[in-house]
Amino acid sequence: MDDGVKKKVLFCATIDYHFKAFHLPYLKWFKDQGWEVHVAAAGELKLPFVDKKFNIPVQRSPFNKMNIKAYKEFKKIIGDNSYSIIHCHTPMGGVLTRLASKNARKQGTKVIYTVHGFHFCKGAPLINWLLYYPIEKVLSSYTDCLITINKEDYLLATTHRFKAKSIKLVHGVGVNIDNFKPVVQSEKFSLRESLGYKPDDFLMFYAAEFNKNKNQKLLIESLALIKDEVKNARLLLAGDGPLLNKCKEIARALDVNDRIDFLGYRSDIENLLKISDVSVASSLREGLPVNIMEAMSSGLPVIATINRGHSELIDNEQNGYVIPAKSSKNFALRILEVYKSKELCKKLGLAGLNKMKNYSISKVILELKDIYSVYMGEDTNETQSKYNRSYI
Repeated sequence: MDDGVKKKVLFCATIDYHFKAFHLPYLKWFKDQGWEVHVAAAGELKLPFVDKKFNIPVQRSPFNKMNIKAYKEFKKIIGDNSYSIIHCHTPMGGVLTRLASKNARKQGTKVIYTVHGFHFCKGAPLINWLLYYPIEKVLSSYTDCLITINKEDYLLATTHRFKAKSIKLVHGVGVNIDNFKPVVQSEKFSLRESLGYKPDDFLMFYAAEFNKNKNQKLLIESLALIKDEVKNARLLLAGDGPLLNKCKEIARALDVNDRIDFLGYRSDIENLLKISDVSVASSLREGLPVNIMEAMSSGLPVIATINRGHSELIDNEQNGYVIPAKSSKNFALRILEVYKSKELCKKLGLAGLNKMKNYSISKVILELKDIYSVYMGEDTNETQSKYNRSYI
């Protein structure tokens, strides 16, 4: 490529909101390096730091016929542009992009794929291993760099000999520690008042789509077990999804509907965390959950179910608790422990806050810069080795 022509990078995913939620700092970083930034995903969101955006009909289900059309569109876009780097995210975004990039790789394009959590993992259903494992194993051969965001996925990819030319581990997508941070008590109470809550309310917060994996039913059952002992307990559930109405029915059946605020989609998560006393999380499967990182960065103790993502972030009894996913009784007991001791609550929250220093956006940008620079023609093998050794 001539020196006078900007190099191009293409970011791909299933849906464009993925980039708005998690990757704007990295789009900006490429712009700051003088690169032309393209994005391809389903949706019509206007994204900053993007020179060209393609609306591709990617579907989450691997069996949806629209993905054939999406593959053809990815292939045309990649064929029409001389991308130096393609960075793909999400399972179907990763599958379709890597298949569509085969010819481009022969011309020198480098393909990076970030795994936000393999669907096959410890405890995953057999069908996940039968379907997703062979797909990811084969497609690793079409990957120059496979990025994992938790240790379990990193070890799985390395011990199962995935054939990506390089396998790296980074601290997730990063958390904005300038927005998500603790507040003094006076500010907390002022924010509570503005949002309709009392100073002495015991607020438990969870932000997630209402679906089977997020498992909000467990939180509702746990609240029902402590409702008589903790009369000021309230559960704040932000998000929408297919199981929202079902969860409302469960709340009514357990007579806790007046203790739960179903908040719907919210754009003020940082304020909801600032007014809360504890972060709760009930999902069955996570890669490295941003909602938990944001809660820890806000100085909250976390009570969560056991899975690879939660266990990566939560050191049991140090900065929170991890509980078996089907044990509402044990979950409720841990809530009571935190409720009864402000000192414990403060201790757990401070430990989590300290841990988040390694997960800040500024830290992750440095880690990704080391990876990107290898494919931008810069020699940063030494710095890559340094950060990998510090994490593994």
